[in-house]
Amino acid sequence: MRALDILDETLLGPAKFSSVAGKLGLSKTTTHRLAHALRSRGYLTVTVEGIALGPKLLQLGAVAKERVDYVRVVRPFLEQLSETTGFCAFVGKREGDSSRHLDRATGRQRLRVATAPGDRRPIAETGIGKALLFDEDEQSLARLYAKSTAANPDPLAVQGWLAAMRRHIARGVVLHESEIGDGVRSVAAPVRDADGNICVAISIASAAHYLTEGIIVDVAHHVANTAERVSRELGYDRAADR
Repeated sequence: MRALDILDETLLGPAKFSSVAGKLGLSKTTTHRLAHALRSRGYLTVTVEGIALGPKLLQLGAVAKERVDYVRVVRPFLEQLSETTGFCAFVGKREGDSSRHLDRATGRQRLRVATAPGDRRPIAETGIGKALLFDEDEQSLARLYAKSTAANPDPLAVQGWLAAMRRHIARGVVLHESEIGDGVRSVAAPVRDADGNICVAISIASAAHYLTEGIIVDVAHHVANTAERVSRELGYDRAADR
């Protein structure tokens, strides 16, 4: 456990032996002994700045990231979100210029959103898709908007859509009103991995007359909170990312 504590102290960058020993309440001798044991297995490196993560941990991190089963990780959070809000809850990922729904948890409503796992749509025309685009620059956003089914090429319409995206990003959640005339309203938020990158997004969706203006703020809070919890489960440290 003490060896793991030492590894924890190097997560944000190199750390001095003396600083680690003092923080963990260890003697310098014990700290050196454990650090060098970890170094011998490739879990730490020793530099002029102190001790730092070694190549074995970087390798393990890369392998773990490649093997993440997002549906398995997100599923219990999705079920809880659906149960709490009463609406269908979804998780989706980006595939090029499209978004694909990976899984859904059915809410308590009799009228259900027709979107099913496997459905693929232009990324700029869904709530989940917009949440997946939070890190894109405006040039990229405009290009993707032009590919959506309901895109309006008028420059004022494009600027209006971009302004709405800026509001979504500032708010941290997407409040989406379907632009293709199907009467669906949704709330979505991005999920970040251990590197701080958006990996998937989650949402709830319903017919607009159920997901009314009167309850959408409360629902948005639940969606944002769930996205943060999933991000933490995937290793994202929001404080370290600031």
